Amino acid sequence: MRARLLILASAIGSLGWGAVLPYQYAYAADTRDWGALVAAGASSLFSIGALVAAPLAGRLADRFDPVRVAVIAQLLGAAGVASLVFADVPALFLAGMLVFGLGLSAAVPAKQVLALNWSSSDDRRKVFAYKFTGEALGMAAGAFLAGLVVDLDRADGLDIGFMMAAGGFVLSSAIIALAGRLSFARRGAGGRPGARAATAGAASVSTATGSIGAIDAATGAIAAVDLDGDGHADGAARSRGALRVIFAQPAMRWTAVVTIALALGFYAQFESGLPAYGITVLDVDPSAIGLAAAINCLVIVALQVIVVKLTAKRSAPALLMAVGSIWVVSWLILSAAQFSPGIATALFVTTYGIFAVGETIYSPVLNPLTAQLAPKGMVGQTLGTIAALQTAFSAAGPLVAGVLLGAGLTDVFLGMHLAVSALAVFAAWRIKKALDSVPVPADADAEPADAVETAAGPAEAAAVIVREEPPTTPVDLVRA
Repeated sequence: MRARLLILASAIGSLGWGAVLPYQYAYAADTRDWGALVAAGASSLFSIGALVAAPLAGRLADRFDPVRVAVIAQLLGAAGVASLVFADVPALFLAGMLVFGLGLSAAVPAKQVLALNWSSSDDRRKVFAYKFTGEALGMAAGAFLAGLVVDLDRADGLDIGFMMAAGGFVLSSAIIALAGRLSFARRGAGGRPGARAATAGAASVSTATGSIGAIDAATGAIAAVDLDGDGHADGAARSRGALRVIFAQPAMRWTAVVTIALALGFYAQFESGLPAYGITVLDVDPSAIGLAAAINCLVIVALQVIVVKLTAKRSAPALLMAVGSIWVVSWLILSAAQFSPGIATALFVTTYGIFAVGETIYSPVLNPLTAQLAPKGMVGQTLGTIAALQTAFSAAGPLVAGVLLGAGLTDVFLGMHLAVSALAVFAAWRIKKALDSVPVPADADAEPADAVETAAGPAEAAAVIVREEPPTTPVDLVRA
């Protein structure tokens, strides 16, 4: 029930993205006549807010109740986007966009921690897949509804979009708070997390890797993932920088590389680079851009559940290798399209659908894998750091595309994206090798590990470690 409410809340919260961001550039530059510099600055400040907020909010989600972190962050985003209604000068508009980015992005790692906490090892990928699909639908619905009512010929023509976004955040926050109350009521009624430990995000031991994960009852965050098995990650975090601790494991470093490569290989170009290539190089009609985006969304909705079922027993690194391979195939088709002008538009639109197949594999896998590899007590901060990396490189993508395509360096543009997609395949393979190299504990067949230390909360609850059956491969850290 809680996972379903979180999925619904995520979908409603994404209305704000769809209702505002597709229109804000034209609104600032043309409608308000503030110029392209202010419009571009607003987008940059939005991204800067995301970069600052995600790691910080992830750390807060580790130390405090992630329900509270998500709710406060989204209410902050609601205040920021609502303030844009009253922004009559560029400075206020830029400040509002910064706060909007802070609130929107700060909620992301907290909601990811909640998705982990409120799902079992059997349905975790499914929950992340539905959450991703819901967010995609929410963005599409927000853009569609706002498109019906937004009037960029009037100074107040985007006000309804701002209020739709603010209302979506407020309603999403209320749903998450309700789900949190359901969780609290269940614990307060005397239910032990051990009764259904996995559903509460409870701990697991993989006998193939020795990795341990457990819920911190005081914070609701996953409190321990220690691939080294030394139990000293918390002390290390205090004595070394957080980033050094997060990336101490080779598998975590390569996960960051996969995240960056896959972001550069598609997400960074979805809204600007690919449309620019289609219009300027392939000479496709602008209406084909909208059709391609719609095809992308429809494929995700149609295939997400099927793909989750088909890949449920596959290891996360192998699936990420498949995603990188799909990215490579897509860029090869885009490269071939320039030599086939008669079918260039069809190939361009088809490629968006192929990218979508990769997205249905990618979305349920990356965050659970990242959480499994995170240092003890730093799951939220690790998720936030990875999200910040993705945002940073995605924000840089349009600039790179603009420079290369503007200079006529089409082959460099295509070759670069082929290279980063191939890098994603290689990095996913290195994750597999890194996890394969983790030695199997000598007592792998011993009795299950002792219960994790109980942490006091509003209602005291012990986090129970549950031994999983050995997976088919040592790298199958994330089940369904």
